Amino acid sequence: MATENQEIDYTLNNPDTLTKYKTAAQISEKVLADVSKLCVPGAKIVDICEKGDKLIEEELTKVFRGKKITKGFSHPTTVSPAAFVTPYTPLKTDEKEAAVEIQAGEPVKIQLGAQIDGFGSIVCDTVIAQEKSEDVVEGRNADLMLATHYANELMLRLMLPPGLLAQGTEEEKAKAAAAKAPTQAKITSLLEKVAKSYDCNLVESTTSWLFDRNEIEGKKKIVIAPGESTKGEGVPEIGEAWGVEIGVSLGSGKVKQFEQRTTLHRRTANTYALKRPSSRKILSEVQKKFGTFPFSLRQLEDERDAKSGVIECVRGNVFRQYEVTGDKDNSPVARLLTTIAITKNGITKLGAPPALDVSKFKTDKKIVDEEILKILEQPLARNTGKNKKKNKKKKAAKKEDEESDEE
Repeated sequence: MATENQEIDYTLNNPDTLTKYKTAAQISEKVLADVSKLCVPGAKIVDICEKGDKLIEEELTKVFRGKKITKGFSHPTTVSPAAFVTPYTPLKTDEKEAAVEIQAGEPVKIQLGAQIDGFGSIVCDTVIAQEKSEDVVEGRNADLMLATHYANELMLRLMLPPGLLAQGTEEEKAKAAAAKAPTQAKITSLLEKVAKSYDCNLVESTTSWLFDRNEIEGKKKIVIAPGESTKGEGVPEIGEAWGVEIGVSLGSGKVKQFEQRTTLHRRTANTYALKRPSSRKILSEVQKKFGTFPFSLRQLEDERDAKSGVIECVRGNVFRQYEVTGDKDNSPVARLLTTIAITKNGITKLGAPPALDVSKFKTDKKIVDEEILKILEQPLARNTGKNKKKNKKKKAAKKEDEESDEE
C-alpha cells in the first residue's frame, strides 16, 4: 500500500490502472449495447440520452463498492443523427430539439463512457435505425458502414509501434523495430484508400487523442484528413492509452457548424473570477460531478440555470464548448471510437464498439489495394500463451474422450 510519501504509479505498468480501465470499459460496452437497442425509428433522442446516463449511473454503483474512489462519466450519452459529426445531446427545455426523433434508415452515432478513478473508457458506435436489427442493409448505407468498419480496423493496426509484433529471426525483428512509424500524412493516405473503395470520404479533422488519468485530450494526437490550421503531434508508444476515432461520410467529408445549441462542455484548467451566481453554481456542480470530463447541460441540476450560467464560463475560458458540427453536404456520416492500451504484446481494447457482422451489409464494392489488405491481415496482439494452454487442455480432454469411447 502506498504511503503518503510514495507517489502512486498511475501508468499502465500498474495492474490496478488496467483493472480500472477494464472495469470502466465493461460498463461502457454494456450500456452501449443497451442504448443501441433503443435507437429505433420514432424514438426521441433526448429520452435515449437520459436513459443511457441512468444506466451508466446504475452500473457504476455495482463496482468498487465501499472504496474511496471517484466513479462517474467519461462522456455523457450522446445520440447523433445522420449528418451530424460531433456528439449530440439535446435538452428537455429546448422544445424543438427535445422533439427530435430518429428517422428510419439513418445511421445513428452513439457515444458514451464511464470512468473509474479518472481512467475513462469512451466508446462510439454507428447503427442503422431500423425496426428489425437483423435486416440486411444494402446500398449506400452498406457502403458507409463497411468503409467505416475497415478504416477502423486499419487505423487500429496503424497504432502499433513498428516491429512490436514482428516474427522471424532476431535480425528481421530488429529491422522491423528500426522502421519509422507511419507519418500522419501516410495514415490519412491509407485510410482515404479504404474510404474511396466504397465511394466514401474521410471526415475532415477526425482526431485520435492520447488518454491519461482525468485527461481525454493529452499531449499527443493523430489528425486524419486535417483541415486548415489543424495538425497532429506525436506517435503512439508502448505504455499509452488512446481514444482512436474514425469518421467516414457519404459526402465530401467537409464539415460545417450546425445551428443546434451547444450543450456539450468540458472543464478546463483555467481559473476566472465568475461574476454571475448561476455561473459559480454550475462551475461548482461540474467540479464535483464531472471533474475535467465532458458533460451535458442536460445532466446538471437546473437546465435553465445551466443555459444562462454556462455563457460566462465559456467566455472566461473556464469551460470548453464542443460546437455541434455536421457534414457540409448534409450527407450521412458514420463514426467509431475505441479506447485502447498499447502494451508490449500489442493492442488491448479498453472499450470498443461491437464487431460488425459484415455478412449483414451487401455491396458490390470492395478493397483491392494490396498494401491495405496486407495490413488488415495482421493481428492486433500476439498470442500470449493463455489461449494456447486452453486449446491444449481442450485437445487433451478430447483425446481422453476418444480413448474412453474406444474402450
